[in-house]
Amino acid sequence: MKRIPLFLLTAALLGSATAAPVTITVLHSDDLHGHLDPVKVGANTYGGYSRQATLIRQFSAQDPNPLVLSGGDTFQGTLFYNVYQGLADVLFMNLMGYQAMAVGNHEFDNGPEALARFAQKAQFPLLAANLDLSSEPLLKDLVKPYAVLTVGGEKVGVIGAVTPDLPLISSPGPNVKMLELMQSLQGSVDALKGQGIDKIFLVSHLGYTLEQQVARTVPGIDVIVGGHSHTLLGTFDNKDFPASEGPYPTVIANPDGNRTLLVAAWEWGKVLGRIKVTFDGGAVTAWEGNPVPVTADIKEDDTARRMIETLSVPIANLRRQVVGQTTRGLNGSREIVRQRESGMANVLADASLEAAQKAGAVMAFQNGGGVRSSIDAGPITFEEAITVQPFGNTLSVLDLTGAQIRAALDHGVATWSENKGQFLHVSRGVSYTFDLAQPAGSRVTSVTLNGQPLNDTQVYRVAMNNFTAGGGDGFTMFKGAPRLDTGTLDIDILVNYLKANPVVDAQPEGRIVILNAPK
Repeated sequence: MKRIPLFLLTAALLGSATAAPVTITVLHSDDLHGHLDPVKVGANTYGGYSRQATLIRQFSAQDPNPLVLSGGDTFQGTLFYNVYQGLADVLFMNLMGYQAMAVGNHEFDNGPEALARFAQKAQFPLLAANLDLSSEPLLKDLVKPYAVLTVGGEKVGVIGAVTPDLPLISSPGPNVKMLELMQSLQGSVDALKGQGIDKIFLVSHLGYTLEQQVARTVPGIDVIVGGHSHTLLGTFDNKDFPASEGPYPTVIANPDGNRTLLVAAWEWGKVLGRIKVTFDGGAVTAWEGNPVPVTADIKEDDTARRMIETLSVPIANLRRQVVGQTTRGLNGSREIVRQRESGMANVLADASLEAAQKAGAVMAFQNGGGVRSSIDAGPITFEEAITVQPFGNTLSVLDLTGAQIRAALDHGVATWSENKGQFLHVSRGVSYTFDLAQPAGSRVTSVTLNGQPLNDTQVYRVAMNNFTAGGGDGFTMFKGAPRLDTGTLDIDILVNYLKANPVVDAQPEGRIVILNAPK
């Protein structure tokens, strides 16, 4: 056997131990939701793929060792998605040089087929370690648990994760199975460590709260690029932006004795995440960064601008069509519709009831997670309507007992403090009261229809979207109930309602009463 000289072995060991620190710049986005165009925030506009392209090109050229990552949910939210189902977005992600993307829950809204088409066009890996896709032929070779990338001559690992709520809140189909989250992440970390890779990133579509739990639980993850919860982190001198939900990065002690940095980039491309992370060996030793507002003074990338102009042509006429009017505006903001009565949600519930009355419906539900935008005062265009209702859901009518209705409303408020999409809005003539001082599952204290308390044993016909009717958001009490699926699209229901009512100015009117709400 040939012996390695001692001085060579010693040099190799010392060289490994004293390897020079390396800095990697992470440029990242999440929850873009098809927003190719800028969006209005306060008095100004932010975002837009052509501005993002400019920033990513600029920072990729000037920053050390750029790594461009996405926390998922590129699908769903604008007319661009309704027309192109993600194929427009992937063109821009390829142009901007994305290197990996977490699969988000909305990537499954049109089933595995749409995601497969997107993945086939992507010049970067799509990742989700906690999915078992072995029985889904369309995706099993297109979505991987992790990827190994070369950044600045260094091998780095990037793992993906999607919310465990995926089967409840999207349409992955029967062949997509969930794996236990922490075990699947640990398995990917171990696989990467086994290849000698000690710089590990997680592109996560888990949400800020669960991502912090991952950082505290799974050893070996250095940086988590977040998504799903539309979380704004960092420090901003900008009156248009809401209050930050935490520091950028959020620093958490990892079980391996090192630090995990958690970052996120809000929503819709309004900011671009940018953090420089210095590694010494496999440990994070320093960092610097803050999300960069994507403002109107940023010059548009010429190629991206021309692409958007071309992709806009088929939907221009549809975009401009006026379908209604509102003089006061309709509030459908995320922080309202997942916790309180909302004018926008009232309109959607009333529209569903009106569309289902021929089928005998006496009330309608609208889940807060299905309300995706507000509408400003003035003319309402088709584009605005479809931004509120982008999912392509259809109308279902269920026969439910009063007890089932009460159980559903109780489920809707069980996670009230967490701003989840299961919060239920109700149509005109229905009201309910819930008490936050009571334990989850026993919070609803009264439910009335046209002023009369619901009878627990009486059967009522209730309209809702097919997602909620099918048990989405955890509404298991609906499974097995007699059900009529009308096939009528939610956007058509809303547009027909707006056209039938010359001016729509719905506001909160006491349909939902909250007791003991925190100040």
